[in-house]
Amino acid sequence: MEKNSNLHYVLTSHVAERGSDGQYYCRALQTVMVGAYCYCTSCPLFGGFSQFGNMEEEPECWYYDMEEMQEEKRLPEEQEMRTAGLILAGIMGEFPDYLPQDETARPFSVIERAIQYAAEAHKGAVRKGSLVPYIAHPMETMMLVASMTNDNEVIAAAALHDVVEDTPITIEEIEAEFGQKIAFYVAHESENKREDRPKSETWKIRKQEQLEKTKDASRSVKCIMLADKLSNMRASLRDFKRDGRAIWQKFNMKDEKEQYWYYHAVADVVKELADTPCYQEYISILDIVFHDLDEEMTRDL
Repeated sequence: MEKNSNLHYVLTSHVAERGSDGQYYCRALQTVMVGAYCYCTSCPLFGGFSQFGNMEEEPECWYYDMEEMQEEKRLPEEQEMRTAGLILAGIMGEFPDYLPQDETARPFSVIERAIQYAAEAHKGAVRKGSLVPYIAHPMETMMLVASMTNDNEVIAAAALHDVVEDTPITIEEIEAEFGQKIAFYVAHESENKREDRPKSETWKIRKQEQLEKTKDASRSVKCIMLADKLSNMRASLRDFKRDGRAIWQKFNMKDEKEQYWYYHAVADVVKELADTPCYQEYISILDIVFHDLDEEMTRDL
């Protein structure tokens, strides 16, 4: 069945309730999630929490769904199977549409195109040390950038910031699809991975290169870097609360002192954003995650 041949999209809201086992289905990520709604607040589809505004309550999720397919509440696994079936049938895409698909619909904005492009590029990838689909990270980064700027091209670049670094897509393809400005931002955020050498061996030089080229860059470039690292540190904080200082063992750089150096160096490079809530949250997370190490290093001086 060709997409939208017999169906049309409407803006719908539902409460993303958990199943009895603590799981819930996220349509944006198209997977069954476990535990707290840690990604909901950074999702473009998030509509607020349903009752008291805290992470223990079920969030309202806004998305375009097919009016004729509305059904009673299903278990998370059933919802996932239903969505997978619709995708296989060609009725809907792998990432939810953000616009009504009819003759009067406006063209996709650059942000919406970037979201769908990134979702396809990162398909199948997961966050390091977890089963969370990787697309959660660029979406969170994008929303953090959107809290610091209204420039649609900067926001779109944030959604695409890992596409060149982590997938086969080239910067030339990004420029052809999204233009020179967005390609510039994506290129700036992409490391030279030196694929012929072990990642742990090149880790520090890659980080030093990124810091050096961002030091005198524009505020927009620094917004993307800060948002990217804040998203990373939010994930590290969640892991730290569970696993403590062992969290760094899943990374290419396992030396926590090097991680301390890097994330604090980022704070210095983007300090012109110190008046933003993102920067303040970033510093507060560093204080928690690196607190014990900070004390140890201070005693050693």
